Amino acid sequence: MGVGFVLVLPLYTPPRGSFSQHSGTRNVENPQMESGRTHIDRSAQVVRAADVDLESPGRRDYLVALPHDSIWGDHLVPLTVMVGPGAQPGRGLAAFGATHGDEYEGPIALAHLRREIDPTDVTGRIILVPVLNRPAFAAGARSSVLDDRVNLNRAFVEAAGLDPSLAGITHRIADFVRTVIFPMVDVVIDLHAGGEVAEFAPCTSFHPIDDPDLGRRIEETARWFGTPLLVTYQNMTPGLLTSEAERLGKVTIGAELGWGRSARRAGVSAARHGVLAAAIHHGHLRGSIEPIGHHASGTQRLVSIVDPACTIAAPFGGHYESLVACGEDVRRGTVVGLLHDFDRLDLEPVALTAGVDGVLVAQAWAAPVVQGQHVVVVGRVIGQGGTT
Repeated sequence: MGVGFVLVLPLYTPPRGSFSQHSGTRNVENPQMESGRTHIDRSAQVVRAADVDLESPGRRDYLVALPHDSIWGDHLVPLTVMVGPGAQPGRGLAAFGATHGDEYEGPIALAHLRREIDPTDVTGRIILVPVLNRPAFAAGARSSVLDDRVNLNRAFVEAAGLDPSLAGITHRIADFVRTVIFPMVDVVIDLHAGGEVAEFAPCTSFHPIDDPDLGRRIEETARWFGTPLLVTYQNMTPGLLTSEAERLGKVTIGAELGWGRSARRAGVSAARHGVLAAAIHHGHLRGSIEPIGHHASGTQRLVSIVDPACTIAAPFGGHYESLVACGEDVRRGTVVGLLHDFDRLDLEPVALTAGVDGVLVAQAWAAPVVQGQHVVVVGRVIGQGGTT
C-alpha cells in the first residue's frame, strides 16, 4: 500500500446535480465558486455552549467556545442550526464532521451544505457541525494530540466533561454533544474516513439494533448515501458517538468515505447526498431526492463484521503489504496480505489469511503497523440489494 495503489472498486460518482433534487439546494458542480459565495463567512456568533439556541425559528451560525486546556482562550466549534415552522421538541437531524481530525470528506460535505440549504425550505430542525473535534482538526490528527491526547470517538463515557479526571477538552466536547445537541434531535449522522489508519471500501455503518423498527429505519437511511457497502459492526468499543446516540434511541448512521487524509470527490458527494436525503425523508427539509450510485443500481451489499473471525490483527509490529483491494470478494483462507519483519530479513513474510468468506471492507493504509493493530477486516455478506 502507498503511492500508486489503485482501488479497483468502481467509484460511485453521481451525475451532475444528482444530489440536488430539491428546491432548497443549489444545483452547481462547485458551490464554493458560486457567484456571491466566494467571500469568507465572518458572521458566526461566538457563544458559550449554554447560549446555543437550537429552538428559535430561523438560521443561526455559531462558533461554540469551549475553554482551551493550555492557553488563555477557547476552541471554537462551528455549528449551523436551521429551524423551520414544523420543528418539534426532541426531533431534528444533526450531522457531524471531523470527529477525528484527519478525516476530511465529512467537513467538506457539511461546509457545502451549510451554504446550499435554503433556510426557507427547512421544515424541522437541521444542525450541521462541520468540525466537531476542533483541537484534533487543528493538529491534523486523529486525536487531540496538542491538548489532552484523547480520541473523541472513545470519549462518550459516563461523566465525560464532569468528572475531574475526564475534564479535558475532548471529554468536554462529548459533554456538549450529549447535553446540548442530542436532546434536540432524533437523527444523528457521524461522517468518518480512514485518515492515516485504514483504507475502506466506501460504506455506511451501524450496529445491530434490538428494536426491529429502529433497525429498519437506520438501514433505510444508510442506503441513501449510495455506497457499495452497508456495514454492521460490534458494539463493544466504549465511548463511541454513534453508540451513545443509538442508546438514546436515535436513527444513527456512521460512514467511512475516504482514507489517507485526502478528500475524494466520491466520498464528499456521498456524504452530501446522504445528509440531504436523511433531512428530507425524516421530515426536516422540503423537497424530493433521487437515489445515487449503488443504491440507484440496486447493487448495495449489507455485510457484517461482528464476528471476531472477520478481523485480522498484526501478530507483531512490521510492514503490511496489501494483496487484495478493498471491495474485492475473498474466500476463507485467501491470503489477503503479507506482514514483513525487516529486523529478520532471513524470515519469509507472514501470510495473513481471510477468516471468513466475504468482501474486504478495510485494511491498513500505512505500511508500518503495530502489534495488535487490525490490519484487515473482511465482511460476511448478509444481504444483497435492498434485501437482508
